[in-house]
Amino acid sequence: QVQLVESGGGLVQAGGSLRLSCAASGRTASSYAMGWFRQAPGKEREFVSAITWSGGITRYGSTRYADSAKGRFTISRDNTKNTVYLQMNSLKPEDTAVYYCAFGKNDPRTVPKVNGYDYWGQGTQVTVSS
Repeated sequence: QVQLVESGGGLVQAGGSLRLSCAASGRTASSYAMGWFRQAPGKEREFVSAITWSGGITRYGSTRYADSAKGRFTISRDNTKNTVYLQMNSLKPEDTAVYYCAFGKNDPRTVPKVNGYDYWGQGTQVTVSS
């Protein structure tokens, strides 16, 4: 059982920045993925970014981004806190959505897929105004 707690959402003007946080607690494995997805009204939930843990103590991992996030968003992690961050810069109105943190299997085939994750946070609203 893994619990995910998100924070950092809010209202920002176009061109501004936000930093989302997702803290994981519970029986986390030594190899797993944590990702960010977003869902706008009337739209499907879509992949934004993910970071993986592929080792034990060393916590070796890699990052992955959707095309829409490349160059603007940066995902990072704090291994001690089991926390993942999503730094979002140069925000656009089309970034407006509920952003969800997810925990799942470290499998390259499923990291960018909704069905690849077993646990989800409650979501945090990001609204970008014109």
